[in-house]
Amino acid sequence: MPLTRAQPAPGPEAMETVAPAVDLVLGASACCLACVFTNPLEVVKTRLQLQGELQARGTYPRHYRGFVASVVAVARADGLCGLQKGLAAGLLYQGLMNGVRFYCYSLACQAGLAQQPGGTVVAGAVAGALGAFVGSPAYLVKTQLQAQTVAAMAVGHQHPHQNVLDALGTIWRQRGLVGLWQGVGGAVPRVMVGSAAQLATFASAKAWVQEQQWLPEDSWLVALAGGMISSVAVVTVMTPFDVVSTRLYNQPVDGAGRGRLYGGLADCLVKIWRQEGPLALYKGLGPTYLRLGPHTILSMLFWDELRKLAGRAQHQGS
Repeated sequence: MPLTRAQPAPGPEAMETVAPAVDLVLGASACCLACVFTNPLEVVKTRLQLQGELQARGTYPRHYRGFVASVVAVARADGLCGLQKGLAAGLLYQGLMNGVRFYCYSLACQAGLAQQPGGTVVAGAVAGALGAFVGSPAYLVKTQLQAQTVAAMAVGHQHPHQNVLDALGTIWRQRGLVGLWQGVGGAVPRVMVGSAAQLATFASAKAWVQEQQWLPEDSWLVALAGGMISSVAVVTVMTPFDVVSTRLYNQPVDGAGRGRLYGGLADCLVKIWRQEGPLALYKGLGPTYLRLGPHTILSMLFWDELRKLAGRAQHQGS
């Protein structure tokens, strides 16, 4: 089985190698593990991003005000378990999307693309686009389940799904296979820019931290520091696309499968800008960072450490 460099960034640890198929499993596992910790933040972020969607600018009640108050509001409305709404769909999404993403990125590293100028950005973007497409149905269901709440606290359109399988079956029966990819036009750009920023900045940040020699070269703290730096870049570029993606996934559709609120990515961007103001594109920025930031840090840390273990096991086996 062909092998690929465990890290595109230069350094002694880049000698660790894992097969692309192993990267698929490790990447999916790392991100699923991170999802368990960050899913409550995703619930809060989804509610904040949907708030104000169905009302005229400046006239809607604010059920969710800031991160802490929003956590309390969700817990009061849906119970403590409500903070883990959509977890099964979230794990399915993380496994599918990141399995494909890390596998494709690993193949790109094997082909030498990551060693070319701008190669990590291109490889991360392409891998992210493919992963987003494959995982789109799971993200659709996750968003719709996380938006569900009691009528008094509802924001955005409410979909009456019972669980993941019920949601997938309902969408399939009502709109067919194409309906499962509702909102994919917003998801692909979102994950493309996020994946490019994450993988490129993580590799560069990790190499920079190693060059400074602040930490032991093989320490997990190096990957932790690299993930922390990467998280800022990821959230900065992803948040506007994340708001649009949430709106596109959660909107109601007509009999032909067309969105009733937005015609696509560009239409959603323009309507949010005009109706709610440009800052609305950064709705839920705090929870978005508190969700994407730790998720980026944890997933990249877990991925890096798992790759080290896998690479060392391969060397010992050979």
